[in-house]
Amino acid sequence: MEDKSNIFGIRRIKRDFPPAHFLFKVESFSLLAKTGVEKYESDVFEAAGHKWRLALYPNGDNKSNGSGFISLFLAIDETENLYPTWEVNVTFRLFVFDQILDKFLTIEDGTVKRFNCLKSEWGFSQLVSEESFNNPSNGYLVRDCCIFGAEVFLMENLHCCKCECLSMIKKPEDNTIIFKMENFSKLDKTCYDSPVHSIGESKWFSFTNFTVLFSFFLSFFPQNKLECAYHRYSCCHFWF
Repeated sequence: MEDKSNIFGIRRIKRDFPPAHFLFKVESFSLLAKTGVEKYESDVFEAAGHKWRLALYPNGDNKSNGSGFISLFLAIDETENLYPTWEVNVTFRLFVFDQILDKFLTIEDGTVKRFNCLKSEWGFSQLVSEESFNNPSNGYLVRDCCIFGAEVFLMENLHCCKCECLSMIKKPEDNTIIFKMENFSKLDKTCYDSPVHSIGESKWFSFTNFTVLFSFFLSFFPQNKLECAYHRYSCCHFWF
């Protein structure tokens, strides 16, 4: 039987060294499959700073198109003390031990998985076909014994990475602000504001300050006066 899960880009290779984080041995696998148990969960193990379990479907997870396959999933555990909007991002590999070649079949898809309160279990519903798994020459099931494994790697600070955005803005045709002040010698205030001027999609205004020589400032026009304190001004000074 062809392993149809290869269609979805799942990578399968065999390697010599065992999983870094967890091994799960099942003896008398045929008895487990015949009990009618849909899912068996392993003991808790720790990796990537969190607690996990392996969830084994000996007859396949029929709800996820796993009929005719052995299904194996990684499930996060002990999340009760995490904050309500918790999220754990990891990459992981699952394993089946080839007891004849003394190698580990490694199954992964290379994508980052987001574990949260809505999705606490990820894995492969079509881990290995039943035909391949039960074939003695493949070494996965020997004397009714099989061994599974897992590696879990935390992807830290996915939302805190350094970002850069280049935004090209076409120079507006009318990009000049003219602030005409009549009767300059008779002005008696310390500050004067210009009318609001639209340049492109932004609004600007300028103002003067006579407390330090003669200062001229340019600022974004805020949505309301309360926002004014939060805007950063660019300014220029000139003397005459």
